[in-house]
Amino acid sequence: MPLPFLTADRAFDEVADDLALPFDDRDHWRRPYRPGPWRVGAAALVLLLASYVLFAGVIIAVTGTLTAAMACFGGAVLVILCALRLLRVGVWVSAQGLRRVTFFLTSTTRWDKVVAVRTVQQPVRWLGLPRTVQGQALVLVRGDRSPDDLPPLLTTHNADFLARMEAFDRAADAIEVWADEYRRP
Repeated sequence: MPLPFLTADRAFDEVADDLALPFDDRDHWRRPYRPGPWRVGAAALVLLLASYVLFAGVIIAVTGTLTAAMACFGGAVLVILCALRLLRVGVWVSAQGLRRVTFFLTSTTRWDKVVAVRTVQQPVRWLGLPRTVQGQALVLVRGDRSPDDLPPLLTTHNADFLARMEAFDRAADAIEVWADEYRRP
């Protein structure tokens, strides 16, 4: 069975090797890397939980009260929204700036405030948990803040790049190219 979305990704990678910024509309916010298998797997498990809650809502609607069924449907919608937000987490770039999307917060830094974006070797959190391991991190240096005040943009041990060192290098390089293209010296 052909999977056309896989061939489209390969074609994009071939174009991305030739051009630093292979996008026509640079004002559109985009993530310069694919979500990692840990993030996609966690979202899939959350959606599986939502399907069970929806099924329970249908059973309650048929056999129980309508208010209890609506509570189940509302809970399922909340779980689905959490899965979608989990898939949006990451670093997004456009001509306006760099956007860091976390589960609860989104912050945008305009390119004129960016001094540098660089890769450093430092202790990083493993899958966002309190445990730290030695790894690489892509850090944002702003003119108005200390680099220690900002969390790293990407790490080699987050949900997108755990055990995918080449993908981390490509993503870090892509974000550094966007920063070099748009930040003012």
